[in-house]
Amino acid sequence: MDLTLLQTRLGHTFKDAALLQQALTHRSHSSLHNERLEFLGDSILNCVVASLLFDRYSKIDEGDLSRLRANLVKQQSLYEIAQRLELSQFLRLGEGELKSGGFRRPSILADTLEALFGAIFLDAGFNAARDVIRALYIPILDSVDPKTLGKDAKTLLQEYLQGKKIALPQYNVVATHGAAHNQEFEIECLVPKLDIQVFGTGGSRRAGEQAAAKLALEAVQSALVKTPSPTRKSKPRTSQLKLAGIATVQADAPAEGAPKQSAKSVLKAESRQDPKPDARQDSKSDPKVVESKAASKSDANAAGKTDSVTAAEPVEPLIVNHSKTA
Repeated sequence: MDLTLLQTRLGHTFKDAALLQQALTHRSHSSLHNERLEFLGDSILNCVVASLLFDRYSKIDEGDLSRLRANLVKQQSLYEIAQRLELSQFLRLGEGELKSGGFRRPSILADTLEALFGAIFLDAGFNAARDVIRALYIPILDSVDPKTLGKDAKTLLQEYLQGKKIALPQYNVVATHGAAHNQEFEIECLVPKLDIQVFGTGGSRRAGEQAAAKLALEAVQSALVKTPSPTRKSKPRTSQLKLAGIATVQADAPAEGAPKQSAKSVLKAESRQDPKPDARQDSKSDPKVVESKAASKSDANAAGKTDSVTAAEPVEPLIVNHSKTA
């Protein structure tokens, strides 16, 4: 077993080769196994990942940082890193574990990786272990979304629908299959507003709901992409003026081919028109015009007097005594 290749992949060469051997040894192989190193490496891993998240995401609160860290140091994440390192070919397992395929088991591979972190810490100190962990995790952090990492499908679906102001989904148990000790649940997930209905299955009701929620989230995102929100039409200018209570003056329609004039310009032009000076002078000198003006004036005076008498109180008649005096 050539351990040089593994050290090259880790980016650390051990001064004490015995620490590397112990880190790779499962308890099924010998009494000097890696469980204590795993305990130490787990603590170092949590510390380094917490520091990475703290420096990288300055605007994320404590709750979300804890969620991200828990997702990055869980067994599945460690197993995927161990797979990239091809760690299974360097394990030291007992015969029973070899026959049962222990070198492919996620729990064994994840524990061995943590034991390697502990061994590097003992071999070269905290900074060396930190550098190895950072080199393994930075590519992962570059490719994940901190808003969704570690959230289950039901939570992601609920948050997505709430962001679009759509009612929450409905989950119903459609059927159960299998014996009582090994049942499989078929769950229906409905999003009525978008007319979406999907089905998921799982070994428990919760697992079935998660499977259905994952399918529903994909269907919702696809439906909203295909159906963009309608654009709002602007109201015509005339209706806006009516709503605002603005009265407009409509001018007479101009003759065909004539230039258009606004209502204000027409009113100003009419108010400024005066009779010609020659016409006024001619009307004063013409005797017929003078005579007609005088007649109209006398008629107006007579009418005025009649109206004044009619409007006044009645006058009592004057009685004259025509009898002769003695």
